[in-house]
Amino acid sequence: MTTFIAGICYDYTLEKQFKIFKTVKMKKILILSCLMMVVIASIAQQKTIYDFKATTLGGEPFDLSSLKGKKVLVVNTASKCGFTPQYATLQKLYDTYKDRNFVIIGFPANNFMWQEPGTNSEIKEFCTRNYGVTFPMMAKISVKGSDIDPLYKWLTTKSLNGVVDAEVKWNFQKFMINELGQVVDYASPKEKPDSEKIISWIEGKKTN
Repeated sequence: MTTFIAGICYDYTLEKQFKIFKTVKMKKILILSCLMMVVIASIAQQKTIYDFKATTLGGEPFDLSSLKGKKVLVVNTASKCGFTPQYATLQKLYDTYKDRNFVIIGFPANNFMWQEPGTNSEIKEFCTRNYGVTFPMMAKISVKGSDIDPLYKWLTTKSLNGVVDAEVKWNFQKFMINELGQVVDYASPKEKPDSEKIISWIEGKKTN
């Protein structure tokens, strides 16, 4: 699509229209117009989180397009990690803001030191028993490497999400998704879920 538009800009605009608009100023305007068309086409082709589907811990399909209009915090989780107590803070955050178009989606992953060895049913039981988790938890996936889940490939690759390259460094890395399904930022695994950065984003406050 982008290549096609660029081709049109070159074939018809730059060559034929230059015969009409002979001034340097007009030629610059035409070139900038073509570049804007290419950029707009590129943005239009970029995926959002709504283009992906997942499966819950209970085995039910979960269409992420159901989250339209909400801010979404996507977190890769693990049951045997030093950051595992963040589950409690995540649940508190969810309880506080779930009625304000905000949701947390947890994706268990066993990519780091085998810290999520359990089955989906075992993970579900662990989260419920120890932390009372009620926010949506998805089935275990891979968040890095050759078998990375398509959602996480999008989340971590700037050429796909249009914003940032953000390889997952450890369990409990947090991605912030706006109401349009676009990546806007991320927080490191060690940054607490109720940090000023994340709270300001949820509440729509500007930060320095």
